[in-house]
Amino acid sequence: MENKQQSNGVMKEINAVKKKVNWTGSLIVASLTGAFGSSFLYGYNLSVVNAPAGYIKKFYNETWERRYGFSVDEGTLTLLWSITVSIFAIGGLVGAVIVTPIVKFFGRKCTLLLNNVFAVAAALLMSLSLLAGSFEMLILGRIIMGIDAGISLSALPMYLSEISPKEIRGSLGQVTAIFICIGVFTGQVLGLPEIFGQESRWPFLFGAIIVPSLIQAVILPFLPESPRYLLLDKHNMSKAEKAFQRFLGKDDVSHEIEEVLAESRAQRNTKLVSILQLLRTRAVRWQIVTVVVTMGCYQLCGLNAIWYYTNNIFSKSGISHETIPYVTLSTGAVETLAAVFSGLVIERLGRRPLLIGGFGLMIVFFAVLTVSLTLQNTVHWLPYLSIFCILAIIASFCVGPGGIPFVLTGEFFQQSQRPAAFMIAGTVNWLSNFAVGLLFPFIQAGLQTYCFLVFAGICFAGATYLFFVLPETKNRTFHEISQAFAKRNKITFEMQEMKHYPRQRKSSGEQESNFTSSVDNGETKKGIV
Repeated sequence: MENKQQSNGVMKEINAVKKKVNWTGSLIVASLTGAFGSSFLYGYNLSVVNAPAGYIKKFYNETWERRYGFSVDEGTLTLLWSITVSIFAIGGLVGAVIVTPIVKFFGRKCTLLLNNVFAVAAALLMSLSLLAGSFEMLILGRIIMGIDAGISLSALPMYLSEISPKEIRGSLGQVTAIFICIGVFTGQVLGLPEIFGQESRWPFLFGAIIVPSLIQAVILPFLPESPRYLLLDKHNMSKAEKAFQRFLGKDDVSHEIEEVLAESRAQRNTKLVSILQLLRTRAVRWQIVTVVVTMGCYQLCGLNAIWYYTNNIFSKSGISHETIPYVTLSTGAVETLAAVFSGLVIERLGRRPLLIGGFGLMIVFFAVLTVSLTLQNTVHWLPYLSIFCILAIIASFCVGPGGIPFVLTGEFFQQSQRPAAFMIAGTVNWLSNFAVGLLFPFIQAGLQTYCFLVFAGICFAGATYLFFVLPETKNRTFHEISQAFAKRNKITFEMQEMKHYPRQRKSSGEQESNFTSSVDNGETKKGIV
């Protein structure tokens, strides 16, 4: 009995050591560097337009008056500003559409590197718009910055999901969400009147975009490409093995290699799947629906409306104009802390409870916020309750819905399907983002204090769907997740493997022969498609 207890204790220590080994230096640097030049910039560009909004509108009016000899009317100015804010999402949609062939041809890491060209070009256009007296440069810069974000929000989660062990896949995937939050907070800090939140300095807010891009461009080339991409797409066993060794911090990676090869055998030598093929695949039908629902709710639940128009919302809550920039800082800080908390607990609690719980709490606080905004003129302390509700909504979002949709998209689909799946997710993401950015000012004008009930309804619909459909994916392989969906897709797991594009399938013996020849000595000799 004593020996058995000692044996159990030793096994626990060994497992603890293994878990520690998972977080290697290369893994940490790759995730931090990738996120800093990618999702950080997405978050930064969500909030950076908020603080200088008044100065930018003034710049628009002065430019219009100088060109046409009269001031722009209020309706046109509101439309121009809404376009400036929401056009970022149109660029994001373009980026999400073009990302699939880019990540296929260049790889995940190289796509992130090349994407910095868009960020630098956008930063130069936006920061020089005031000097050039052209608000079109600012709008064009926002479009190009959106393309950068659209590419990075697909390529980064793909890269992180493929370099991380399944034991920490959720935590590492949350790095995307954490850096979005840090980017939002940084935009708020730099927008303070003491820094760049002044009429003469607001272009520096956009020029600062260059810094994360340059840092990523310097560090990322020294890190490996995704080992799964090297093995399954480039058929380079030697480089894939070295990449696994660096990311996992151990010499023996035969188990990981065999795991990836098993996925390759299960794919039956399929080509990279197109969006149309993926939509026609019965075996992943509910996975696609779930991704569409989670990504749609991610944007339509109201958080981006809060980020785009924070100052206006706080002003409606009765907060003085001088105090608003500092109150806004609390929203970014809360978001960052909540995202970090989610990253720490996601592998303990799982994806499902965090997602459903997050949406559920948002429903409650949206309802309270509506009551508070409606009655704030009758009770002197209600504006403070409104601030609390906004902070609580942000925290609830970041604990679950803020990052998990990106994690799920990487977990639901096999290698050949993943780029198309991320394109679908990105398209839904950016179309929803555009709709919120463009329509929220008009929704707010029409519904007044009841506008947040629209978002509460969307959260309720999302939470209900996820409660009945979403299985837990924590510590599960792709095959195990597929089995969890198999019954709902009305297909057995064996049928699922056999029906993946039968016209492109080869016999197992021919597949093994082709794959062996394609990775011999780490060089591509006879590639499979």
